Amino acid sequence: MSKNNQHPDRIDLLQGTLDMLVLRTLQWGPQHGHGVGQAIRRSSADLLKIERGSLYPALHRLEAQGLISSEWKSSELNRRAKYYRLSSAGKKQLEAEQSKWKLLVKTIARVMRTA
Repeated sequence: MSKNNQHPDRIDLLQGTLDMLVLRTLQWGPQHGHGVGQAIRRSSADLLKIERGSLYPALHRLEAQGLISSEWKSSELNRRAKYYRLSSAGKKQLEAEQSKWKLLVKTIARVMRTA
């Protein structure tokens, strides 16, 4: 993800955060890659824009790890698209990542209060 001069408030993601966001997005149901990126952008009020060069390697990495699976289907525009689905291992990984994320947020908040 990169900063965009047209939207200076956009946020760069910490390493590993994209994987958690992809898993979280797929928790709502199967999506094609572009749909995953759009869902993250919309749910972040346009503050997070995931570039193709980051999103698709993340999808492939998560699939190779068995955290998501995929199948080819027709998209809503009647185009062939690869749809990704969260696996049971992915659900467990998402729970673990969310717990770590909550701890990280609390810890950073504590440090910022003492600064």
